[in-house]
Amino acid sequence: MKIHAIGHPLAAAAVAICCSTQAASQAPVAAQNGMVVTAQRLASQVGVDVLKKGGNAIDAAVAVGYALAVVYPAAGNLGGGGFMTIQLADGRKTFLDFREKAPLEANALMYQDNGGNVIEGLSSYGHLAVGVPGTVAGMQYALEKYGTMPRATLLAPAIALAQRGFTLDEGDVDLLLTATADFRKDAPTAAIFLNRGEPYAPGQTLVQRDLANTLRQISRHGAAGFYKGPVGAALVASSAAGKGILKQADLDQYKVRELAPLECDYRGYHVVSAPPPSSGGVVICEILNIVEAYPLKEMGFRAAQAVHLQIEAMRHAYVDRNNYLGDPDFVKNPLERLLDKGYAAKVRAAIDPAKAGVSQDIQPGVAPHEGSNTTHYSIIDKAGNAVSVTYTLNDWFGAKVTAARTGVLLNNEMDDFTAKPGVPNMYGLVQGEANAIAPGKRPLSSMSPTIVTRDGKPVLIVGTPGGSRIITAVVHTLLNVIDYGMNIQEAVDAPRFHQQWLPDLTNVEAFGLSPDTAAILAGMGHKLGPAQAPNHMAAILVGAPALGGQPRGAMRYYGANDPRRNSGLALGY
Repeated sequence: MKIHAIGHPLAAAAVAICCSTQAASQAPVAAQNGMVVTAQRLASQVGVDVLKKGGNAIDAAVAVGYALAVVYPAAGNLGGGGFMTIQLADGRKTFLDFREKAPLEANALMYQDNGGNVIEGLSSYGHLAVGVPGTVAGMQYALEKYGTMPRATLLAPAIALAQRGFTLDEGDVDLLLTATADFRKDAPTAAIFLNRGEPYAPGQTLVQRDLANTLRQISRHGAAGFYKGPVGAALVASSAAGKGILKQADLDQYKVRELAPLECDYRGYHVVSAPPPSSGGVVICEILNIVEAYPLKEMGFRAAQAVHLQIEAMRHAYVDRNNYLGDPDFVKNPLERLLDKGYAAKVRAAIDPAKAGVSQDIQPGVAPHEGSNTTHYSIIDKAGNAVSVTYTLNDWFGAKVTAARTGVLLNNEMDDFTAKPGVPNMYGLVQGEANAIAPGKRPLSSMSPTIVTRDGKPVLIVGTPGGSRIITAVVHTLLNVIDYGMNIQEAVDAPRFHQQWLPDLTNVEAFGLSPDTAAILAGMGHKLGPAQAPNHMAAILVGAPALGGQPRGAMRYYGANDPRRNSGLALGY
């Protein structure tokens, strides 16, 4: 990887310096027949085992989804929801939306007091924060329509891991330790994730027998084993006991939506990503459309001018994200305008090449803008079927409550709605009426499971958790691979920065900018701040370790697991 320190071309004192260094990244994991990258080593092994037995990428995705609910409880789940982007070997593309929904008794003012003030914590902790879960319905839908293996076969590994337990490593325990105090507030949760009232330590075994029983119900009865019968009744009873509003009617009416993915082109590559109710695909494509006219490669990686233009593209795209996008069943999303390359040209015209924008001055209705935590996994099989899945409880361990006698941690996805226009959510996003709470509505998401193709064939499968930072992390990975020629592990490892319009601050990871580049940007008016919590990118590159590179012998697939979380594994065969 070449790292260029190039001064701002408009700064008289800037001197262009180019130096080449050996990349510090490990080599990507290579495999011939299939690749699975997840945030937990055991889940990756489950996925590869399915591929070895002749299952396709969708079969592996279902098995991994259930396994992560056991071995990665901070975000893997039965009690949450998510998205799945699929590109089949025959060229067909589709998108499955199993995002959580607002309960039927929800309303736009439910998290405000009588004075109209948002009550802190009400949308993020406890049973009132819970949206109707969609994960189990999503996994069942994917399997029935696109999978090939029996449901019981795919759930068996997760059931065994829950029933017998698994040995915790340091990365597993690090995540559990983030919520020790919250576990103690909810007896069903404490009974599972604390060891006689104390935190677990590496080397100890986590057993989840109630969760194993729930998984058995799903194995026998499919989605009905979760939404109806004893598990459904327990979810409703737990909500009532915790002063929530989840009812059997909510579980009965939950449906998966199959939608056309959102698509755009960037420098000869085709991007297939998540449509609303995700903002991910829209904002990724809008950012790419804006920066496509800039010679990023020639400017140099992390040169001040290139960073400035990327920050401004992010700033303008997030204005549109936060004000115009929402559940397509409730909101008319202006996709044709936002994805138009002519619109991107208007945004570029509004970007000062020498000065940072002021977020408070960039508003909806002002030209050109007229009118977390999750987990991600990427899979490709021998035939070339590619699956990109992001699913979530929202915050780590969701609402920090478990439905008694089920082992199911519940989401706090209601915080992704606009509790009140102008008031930020847990990710600092300031959103508008398009994302207001309504019964049966799905909250706007940043989850961005993405597949990049060329000539109709998958080239890159990518995604990450991280709340509002998901979108910019995916954009960085795409730019690193396509513009800067990095191999897939280098692209995942490279430090990132993030700008989301409001607050007017660009978060920068350690070593993301050199001191002199940061000084140039500050002189342009950019407000730079420390990184937020790290993402966990899971990425696969097809054909070679880098675009245009040479394959390693017969190896076709190259996996990269993000090192930032001290967990996860890229594994192939």
